[in-house]
Amino acid sequence: MHELKFRWLSLPLFALSLAGCSDGVDTPPAPPEVLPAYDFTAVDQRFQQFLDDSTIFDGISVTLVDQRQGTVHEAAFGDHSLETIVMLASTSKVPVVMLLMALNDDPDAGFSVDEPIGGYLPWEGVYGDRTVTQLVSNTSGIPGLGSLNVYGAHLCQYAPGGTLEACARTIYSTELEGTVPPASKFDYGGSQWQLAGSVAEQVSNSTWRQAFDAYIAEPCELEVFQFGNMWSNLEGWSGSPDSLQGLDNPNIEGGAISSLQDYAKLLLMHLNGGLCGDNRVMSEDSVAFMQVDRGGEFGVPYGMGWWIVTPDTAGEAPTVFYDPGAFGAVSWIDTERMIGGYVAIDDYTRRDSGAPVNLVLEEIIPLVAQAVDEARAAVE
Repeated sequence: MHELKFRWLSLPLFALSLAGCSDGVDTPPAPPEVLPAYDFTAVDQRFQQFLDDSTIFDGISVTLVDQRQGTVHEAAFGDHSLETIVMLASTSKVPVVMLLMALNDDPDAGFSVDEPIGGYLPWEGVYGDRTVTQLVSNTSGIPGLGSLNVYGAHLCQYAPGGTLEACARTIYSTELEGTVPPASKFDYGGSQWQLAGSVAEQVSNSTWRQAFDAYIAEPCELEVFQFGNMWSNLEGWSGSPDSLQGLDNPNIEGGAISSLQDYAKLLLMHLNGGLCGDNRVMSEDSVAFMQVDRGGEFGVPYGMGWWIVTPDTAGEAPTVFYDPGAFGAVSWIDTERMIGGYVAIDDYTRRDSGAPVNLVLEEIIPLVAQAVDEARAAVE
């Protein structure tokens, strides 16, 4: 039996209210607001059962957030603690798009995600007619991860040496076999994301790391979150940020590391319309723009960084968006309930990395939604 370690987080149930007066007559104070107290016992039990039944995973951890109350639950199971830091793989994608949209919102950057990238990259290339929107919705026509066997020089994006700029210049000038016109196909991941990262460097006149720090990490007060490139040496990751390699040539789509607490802040920004606390990071329009389905016309519901859960009822708008990674990490938001969550995994063998993601999508998200609905109904 794995040991379960968890901590409940809550805010005061009663808001302070001030009594007002008008024309010398006392006004009765407003009744105190009662916030729901969530019980995620069933969620914790399901995570523990998952770990007990697994012969592969030794630990798993989770954080849950609520738009009005902030972080409402953290739990760690097995050999995880609440301070465990993991490599995210593709669960890096939503934070990548956050930086690109923050640049899009900055009038001083002179940048639009809907303009061809040839206007921002100072080199001769073959992909200048693609837009950043197409790059990070996987609809750019540039072959994705399924074509790694023909990537050749494009494989620089998985090596820690060199710089992002040098790698992106190679990608930009080397047309891959299987390239098709933009907006004609959905093809997930790969070189198109590395190009998007280079565009961010050019329009911000800084490195990816500097831009992410300025636009995301600092206003959101992130303590751990950063990008590196461990794909050629996964064994070199010790669980400490000090072991992160490839800082000058980060893998954009899959190179980030995070703690529970940092990812919770990023999810809350989406639920709060682009605000990290009092800091405006993205516009409300940009938050919504990331959730627009651009892959659905090709049979794959996908926004910009977000995979989209298709509603059971035809014509209903989607409300659940998620970002899974190759190692099993996954984040999600539920825009109907304005809640979200992030699950961390630190097994990098990829022997059964789909299992944690399937667990979250099929069971954890519904259990969280049920607990939230029950608690809110109790205070109505």
